[in-house]
Amino acid sequence: MKGIILYVQEVYNELLHKVTWPSWKELQGSAILVMITSLLIALIVALMDLGFKNLMHIIYNLFS
Repeated sequence: MKGIILYVQEVYNELLHKVTWPSWKELQGSAILVMITSLLIALIVALMDLGFKNLMHIIYNLFS
């Protein structure tokens, strides 16, 4: 039990004193960058899906 308590104390101490947390402005900038990148990737995947759908439709119409 002492080992668990020591572990929790060390984790708390490390999170409080040794970790460098980003500022609010840095956090907002990173969040916006992640959202924009996610939207761009989703758009690219949607366009690829639409392109493959149309290609398969053309191929199926050729052989039916």
